[in-house]
Amino acid sequence: MSAPRSVSVVVPVKDGERYLRELLDAVLAQAADAPGGLDVLVIDSGSSDRSVAIAREAGAEVVEIEPASFGHGRTRNLGAERTSGDIIAFLTQDATPLPGWIAALLEGFGLADDVGAVYGPHRPRPDTSPMIARELEAFFAGHAAGGRDGVSPSLQREGDDAYLSNVNAAYRRDCWEQLRFPDVPYSEDQAFAQAMLAAGWAKAFHPDAAVLHAHDYPPVQFARRYFDEYRGLRQTIGHVEGFGVRSAVRDVRSLVAHDRAWMREHGYEGAQLARWTARSAVHQGSRKVFSALGSRADRLPAAVQRRISLEGTAITAPGDAGNPAAPASETAAMAVSGKPIRAASRPLAYDAVRRYAHDGPAPLLDPLPGQDADRPLHVACVIPPFSRGSGGHNSIFQIMSRLERAGHTVTYWVDDTFGLMAADRPARIRRDIQEWFAPIAGPVFKGFADWYGADVAVATGWQTAHPVALLPGVRGRAYLVHDHEPEFYATSVEAHWAADTYLLGMHHICASPWLADIVAERYGGSVSTFDFGVDHAVYHRTGAPRREDTVVLYGRDVTPRRAVPLALMALKELADRRPNLRVLSFGDAREIDLPVDYEHLGILSQRELAQVYNEGTVGLVLSLTNYSLIPQEMLACGMPCVDLAGISAESVFGADGPVALSPFDPVAMAEVIDRLMGDRDEWRRRSEAGVAFVAGRTWDVAAEQVEAGLRETLARRMAAGDAPAAAAPRSGA
Repeated sequence: MSAPRSVSVVVPVKDGERYLRELLDAVLAQAADAPGGLDVLVIDSGSSDRSVAIAREAGAEVVEIEPASFGHGRTRNLGAERTSGDIIAFLTQDATPLPGWIAALLEGFGLADDVGAVYGPHRPRPDTSPMIARELEAFFAGHAAGGRDGVSPSLQREGDDAYLSNVNAAYRRDCWEQLRFPDVPYSEDQAFAQAMLAAGWAKAFHPDAAVLHAHDYPPVQFARRYFDEYRGLRQTIGHVEGFGVRSAVRDVRSLVAHDRAWMREHGYEGAQLARWTARSAVHQGSRKVFSALGSRADRLPAAVQRRISLEGTAITAPGDAGNPAAPASETAAMAVSGKPIRAASRPLAYDAVRRYAHDGPAPLLDPLPGQDADRPLHVACVIPPFSRGSGGHNSIFQIMSRLERAGHTVTYWVDDTFGLMAADRPARIRRDIQEWFAPIAGPVFKGFADWYGADVAVATGWQTAHPVALLPGVRGRAYLVHDHEPEFYATSVEAHWAADTYLLGMHHICASPWLADIVAERYGGSVSTFDFGVDHAVYHRTGAPRREDTVVLYGRDVTPRRAVPLALMALKELADRRPNLRVLSFGDAREIDLPVDYEHLGILSQRELAQVYNEGTVGLVLSLTNYSLIPQEMLACGMPCVDLAGISAESVFGADGPVALSPFDPVAMAEVIDRLMGDRDEWRRRSEAGVAFVAGRTWDVAAEQVEAGLRETLARRMAAGDAPAAAAPRSGA
């Protein structure tokens, strides 16, 4: 990264007059260290003291918001939106930067091109209690290069500690724009750190980017604060503080001994040492107890939580949701892993169904405030395991990558209970998505151990729906429905459970009118629709010579709904009529046994597919449930194709549109293909109609349609208020 041009400093404030003048003077005194300029924004959320006047007198821009609209993540996002610096630095109202703070932050960003955030230490004030002063010194010494004795900046990447504190931290604007702070009750900074590391960014610690800051309270207030802090860590990043009586006593003794040693080093002796030793014992003991209570706050009655909490608040659910999903079926699992799945493992994989039936959905957060209804969203996209060539995953990633470009934050959560992608680290999964499907920018997580909430959690297949219903910390839940998945199975528990997912109270964003009608009429679900898109930069007519003897078959036999046996029978009939017939099959790495001369192409890249579609005469893509996105890509390349009549394709392309529809009959299908190959006028009519049909179907449009569905999800949530979600279903249709 080249040297940043400017720095914006954002300070959220409420009744902060004690240190605010000192803070602002210290920031503005370092203006010369920001080569492109320095601006300061104070966001005040209802101060009753002189905070607003102090900020304006110092020359800071002031934004005033209602106290009820404050949120640790959303307010900092607002501050970033209202500033323009290349680097966005955040301070709390009681954190006074020391000389050299800005220069050190900028030096931290210069350590590597991928540094997205830099943070520095908190130094104790002169009146800080010795326990807190020692903890601060020891904690931040461990972040510098060289360990506890180090004094050099350090870099941290994926797999390292995800600590980050917005008491004193700065961010590259493009890193913040990619991820944004989640709208969570606590620890938005550490949630951001996890997301940025998972997305391939690095963070840096610089020991000279220091601020004076220490929370010092009377003993009872300290205990209540620890309760709130550790409750927030449980909600945001799933941390549970361990506790045992013997270990707690041992830990407290050790901590008090360390405090006494520090005090002696700093000149404490006699009565002063004894007084602070007693205070240390109370402090460390209450910290141990109340941090453990905070980690388990959901087990306490709400009234008890409010009494203990320094903020006077309560929660009703823990922050971690487990990892209870599974592949869509054993067949799908084998398609990914190549290995059979033991039947005994299936109940464990589907345990989310049991837990949902027992507990019902996790409570939803309050709806978005009215003034925030149109702001960018944090969308948590929950996906099952995948392999190269998955059409459904391609659609998901094409849409989500465009939501990112539109300014939304998207995080990706792979729910892999069977362990089909166990050998793949999140960074590798992210690279595969970028290489095989679309250039996503957001972070990828495996399971929900790092779950920290979202505006909307999105299920993308039936096996992810119950897990999504169990996720806490969300304002709404949507279901991106690509197909009527109960039809993927014979009579089975999977078929019933797949049907049950349409009864979970989510808003359904459906991939065709046919599918929307099923969800609305059969299950009574709320629906909106989106259209599959086409990447016209890849799929278009090239002018290459086109063959007149070639059928291009989507031969994904591992997927029964693609009706490959019916296609093979039709091709055998067609070969009897056309002895020189040429067939190209694709869509699966494993070769299928065709009864005609053919060439197996396997799984191709998008550009390789476009070349094939520009060469072939007719495409053959059959869908027994929802239509495939492949016909549109064929049409964009000027190649007409054939699908089945009376199912979903007819609701999309029309009875006599660009796709030739065939009855469910191999002989009749052979006649449809034969006529299309032999009648040049008919072929040209369908070819031109196909190009015109898909001209307006882009992934940008699909993303806009899905975004509208996500907004509708939240609008319905707002209209419903705190109405309970649908009851847990017991059987499917």
